[in-house]
Amino acid sequence: MAGVTSGSASGASPSAFPTPIVALDVPTMRDAQSLVDRVGPRADFYKVGLQLFTREGPAVVEWLIAQSKRVFLDLKLHDIPNTVRGATQSAAALGVDLVTVHAIGGEAMQRAAVEGAGGPGARTGVLAVTVLTSFDDVGYAAAVGSTAETTHGAVLRFAGRAVECGARGVVCAGAEAAAVRAAYGDALGTLVPGIRMPGGDAHDQSRVVTPAVARGIGATWVILGRAVTSAADPARAYADIVAELGG
Repeated sequence: MAGVTSGSASGASPSAFPTPIVALDVPTMRDAQSLVDRVGPRADFYKVGLQLFTREGPAVVEWLIAQSKRVFLDLKLHDIPNTVRGATQSAAALGVDLVTVHAIGGEAMQRAAVEGAGGPGARTGVLAVTVLTSFDDVGYAAAVGSTAETTHGAVLRFAGRAVECGARGVVCAGAEAAAVRAAYGDALGTLVPGIRMPGGDAHDQSRVVTPAVARGIGATWVILGRAVTSAADPARAYADIVAELGG
């Protein structure tokens, strides 16, 4: 069982309380509604990803917004610029707060995504996914066919591209978030998935951190997945993690 890094990030100074987002990684609307109910009213920001959106479509986003919840639409768009522009325009029309695209799609695609969402500073922000947290250096090298760049180097390169394209922020592992913040400060937010309590199971992710580390490295948003959604008492698990985040 892979464990979670629980020490503080070297050189990172504490930041404001990161915004927690609960992952609705469930197959149906009924499952999503049940999980929202079990997590409780304190949680007001939810991630809708590929599994749920593919099955339920915009209806699940509309339901969450009707419940006064904010929505992070995590579709990791990667297509030609015109198609991605249309997709982020649709996401903005739904009223989501955040939507993701793959940074590897290139500058033209990212610029189109930001334009479709309403431009820099619009209500709907575009986040560029840098390197998936399921990758370590070996897996990333195999995927891109080169050992010339580490995951850390790739994240910083993609972050620079995201800033130039007007993205609201990037999705990166906690291991890289401090470096992104050091390089770009408040110009670029960082969304950190893979949050686990100390000693927790990393599951299928290779680069995970604890809530305290996420705060220390200056994360803007954090994704609370199985550490909350698979807990016997999701409301208690959510409260425990929020307390660790400093909330």
